[in-house]
Amino acid sequence: MLKTCFGFTLLAGLVACNTTNESTNEQAQAADSAAACVAKGMPSRSAAIRNASSGTAVGTGSTADMVLLPGGTFLMGADEFPDARPVHSVTVKAFWMDTHEVTNAEFTRFVAATGYKTVAERPLNPADYPGVPPEQLVPGSAVFTPPVQKVSLANPLQWWEYVKGASWNHPNGPKSSIKGHENEPVIHVSYEDAVAYAKWAGKRLPTEAEWEFAAQGGKGNRTYYWGEELKPSGKWIANIYQGDFPSKNTTEDGFAGVAPVKSFSANPYGLYDMDGNVWEWCQDFYRPDYYMKSPKMDPQGPSDSYDPEEPGAVKRVQRGGSFLCSDQYCVRYKAGSRGKGEVSSGSNNLGFRCVRDK
Repeated sequence: MLKTCFGFTLLAGLVACNTTNESTNEQAQAADSAAACVAKGMPSRSAAIRNASSGTAVGTGSTADMVLLPGGTFLMGADEFPDARPVHSVTVKAFWMDTHEVTNAEFTRFVAATGYKTVAERPLNPADYPGVPPEQLVPGSAVFTPPVQKVSLANPLQWWEYVKGASWNHPNGPKSSIKGHENEPVIHVSYEDAVAYAKWAGKRLPTEAEWEFAAQGGKGNRTYYWGEELKPSGKWIANIYQGDFPSKNTTEDGFAGVAPVKSFSANPYGLYDMDGNVWEWCQDFYRPDYYMKSPKMDPQGPSDSYDPEEPGAVKRVQRGGSFLCSDQYCVRYKAGSRGKGEVSSGSNNLGFRCVRDK
């Protein structure tokens, strides 16, 4: 299938994308995350990031709203997805994990304490975007904008729009606000933004192995993290997409976009929204071949990033899928599946949660 490379940096409507032949699953892996990976040969906003302050850690040692996970050995991966093969045995040590995704209220406290500016809020350097008119280089982020009619699934630009002024506190553009949405996951956060928050909170991002161990809830490797049935007892138990993607969301689960944290039942470890809602950043670099050589004990991910779709982009792993995942298009909310994102990119279906060493 001919697909549009989802490598349009953060200027989705302004920079032409490359095309390549790949399967629907591989297409969905990039397109749902909207992580706006860097186009082949196209620089990112990393230069701006390097000069940004990450704030000072609060260092409280608090484990409020965290769960202590026991650690142990489990089977990681999924045969269904090429980059999640082979299924392999992994052991992780005990660690604390946030019970839910970091919320707008929590991120607001971080920004108030540090004055931090997210990547989506920072000016863009014209030198990084040759050929793009300077007046178009306005800070912003990628927002899911459903088309009014059915469209081909080959081109994600038909439902992703670069919205000027979109950021964590203006999720749909400069006229929008998070007022009344304080308990929803913070979105439009890049990897750098997530790391900065974690450092301030005295925490860190989870490794990919820790994340999957937590998502399994001690129940082992199954089709879905909650079991073998998509809708146990006919009930939706995760915020994903129902209907005809991307133009007709029936919202059978009650939500068209992000849901407030804890809207669905917790897993056996007491963790909420490990499936759907928003993608979650992990600390690991992304490589599609890493599982072939991953160590058994407490894997930390590869030493560098490589994605054959975009060899020049630095990517980190994302996990859990989002409210845009469905069996019709993106199935990456299923157990063991992986996402990936260019480190300076964000979107309105991308967030994170933190962990702390025991």
